Amino acid sequence: MSDDELNEAYVRMHHAGPEWGEDRLTNHGPMAVEVLVRRGHADRVPRWVDRYLPRLDDLPRATTTITDDSWPEALGDERRIAEWTDYFGRQVRERPWRDVLELWWPRLLPGILAGTTHGVIRVGHAVRALLRSGGSVTELAHGLALWASRFQALPGSGSPAGRLDVATALRRVPAVNVQDGPVAARLARLAGTPGWTEATAALRAPTTPLEARDALAQLVAAGTVQYLHHGHASPIILVHGATAPNAVLHCLPALPQDLWRPSFDAMWATTSALTAAYAGQPAFMTRDETVDAASVFERAADHGDEHVIKFTDTALEVWERTGDPAALAAAAHITTLVRPPSNGKETFV
Repeated sequence: MSDDELNEAYVRMHHAGPEWGEDRLTNHGPMAVEVLVRRGHADRVPRWVDRYLPRLDDLPRATTTITDDSWPEALGDERRIAEWTDYFGRQVRERPWRDVLELWWPRLLPGILAGTTHGVIRVGHAVRALLRSGGSVTELAHGLALWASRFQALPGSGSPAGRLDVATALRRVPAVNVQDGPVAARLARLAGTPGWTEATAALRAPTTPLEARDALAQLVAAGTVQYLHHGHASPIILVHGATAPNAVLHCLPALPQDLWRPSFDAMWATTSALTAAYAGQPAFMTRDETVDAASVFERAADHGDEHVIKFTDTALEVWERTGDPAALAAAAHITTLVRPPSNGKETFV
């Protein structure tokens, strides 16, 4: 990974807030450029950022200060994104970034749904860059600020105590009876969904940190392959059923092992909830047998959409771990569901 290209892109984008426009869409720029650089496409980054920057809104100015004593009252207050960004900026300048992450991970974990999981995803990309090549502690601060300001509690679910493997358990998650409306409205229907608690509890629980890590990798794989058959129901939201657990997986090496199991549990509940709320009925997909690992990311980079780029990166990691061609097929499939960027917004086929 080239630190120069990545950090230059970060600097260009750090004036911006984590959301933009009247629709409050998420700023994916720093996450997408981390993938482009990591996958050997640093030469594309300046033009990609040139295209992406005009859509972004500036980060508002802070009017108050969050402190080590006052942070609980600001948790989940999206109006205080500037104060959270300043707070975490001070934290990572004054302390080793791993210490900051270790302190805040268990505090933020119960609200991992923050920004439809974009908080933890942005943190995951920042941590991956920091672990591999230096990255930017400022980018980590921006990710933690998004997570803290959009903190959202997980829906109630059953604690894993069954006998099913991850892929089988995810397939058996029941759908909410009305799949429309915003995220909060859909998730609110989970409590009245027959079989929801039983389905989430049917998963076989990992008993050691290493088992939790392996189960998380299996969840990433299951979420990726799920997209091949369910992505049509919600081409953007269902991306996060793969990219969010993958972000958590990237953070585990920087976290104490006693946090690995609760991290898996939180991500299992979250991925199950998004699946129940958005997956709908599966569609039979014929795999494109011409898809290969060498060309699949080139296709995503040519496409240019940030979700396509990030999902393809995750699908490639699944393929690299498992050799499952369905992961490559899922990466190809997303390019048929999401049109290339136009006027700053994703559009769907």
